[in-house]
Amino acid sequence: MKIFRHIADVPDAFKGAVVVIGNFDGVHLGHKALIGEAAACAQERSAPLAVMAFEPHPQEFFRPGAEPFRLTPFRTKARLIAELGVDALFAIAFDAEMAHRSAQDFVLDVLVKGLEAGCVVVGSEFQFGKGRAGDAAVLAYMGAMEGFGTVIFDPVSAGGGEKISSTLIRQALKNGQPEEATRLLGHPFMIEGRVEHGDARGRTLGFPTANMHLDGYMRPAFGIYAVRVAILEDDRVVSRHDAVANFGIRPMYRSKEPLLEAFLFDFSGDLYGKHLSVEFVSYLRPEAKFSGVEELKAQMTKDCAAARAALDR
Repeated sequence: MKIFRHIADVPDAFKGAVVVIGNFDGVHLGHKALIGEAAACAQERSAPLAVMAFEPHPQEFFRPGAEPFRLTPFRTKARLIAELGVDALFAIAFDAEMAHRSAQDFVLDVLVKGLEAGCVVVGSEFQFGKGRAGDAAVLAYMGAMEGFGTVIFDPVSAGGGEKISSTLIRQALKNGQPEEATRLLGHPFMIEGRVEHGDARGRTLGFPTANMHLDGYMRPAFGIYAVRVAILEDDRVVSRHDAVANFGIRPMYRSKEPLLEAFLFDFSGDLYGKHLSVEFVSYLRPEAKFSGVEELKAQMTKDCAAARAALDR
């Protein structure tokens, strides 16, 4: 998959593409169905399949001081989209100029002049342009005027009539329900990042951990999780390990910022500087403060057993 950060001088090979537009935070089952609809359209037309997303996420632009909310930062999002067979990802800068661009100008400047889109696929709740003045109906009308096709796709239901959404997945994770998040995503919620040097306290307790900061990810419920950890090189999985992880502020030691600490079972080696992907499988218990080190170590032993059992299930 080719990644473009602009729409200037788009190669001829990607002009006339079927372009699916969205934020795609999490690349959940609803997003996959939307991209699947676009893929079918691209196959019918013998055209390239392209995704257009905005970086930063528009919410980050409009609310710069808000609590981190993303399910997938750009690197993870791009990898998940590539796995769906997409030919090109247009990661368009969402800045003041884009925020003030009218719906009409977005269609003319970006979709027609920039991409020369052959067909545009959006969800039925799609809105665009300054003040969200444009919607799917406006897009379809302008497409008919400007010569590109439009496909409007209905949201995918999560069961019980509620549509699958990134908001619904975030709420499941905040409620300590990673299994529900996995059901809606179609894959486990994962946090990717580099292993950082910590205070080495886990090593002294006999449970050496790989420490990672979230760096823009949303914050799931604090507590202990059964997880699976993939060690990545150049975005390729080189090994995968069952593990137990603590996410939070460690009440006994009070971290300034929430920290993800994963203890990999049956692993020996140096993980500092390695790129890891930590998949949240099951929530085991909330964080707790213990009376001393021995009580903490005893609980960590129990947590390891509980995590192994959850992962075996």
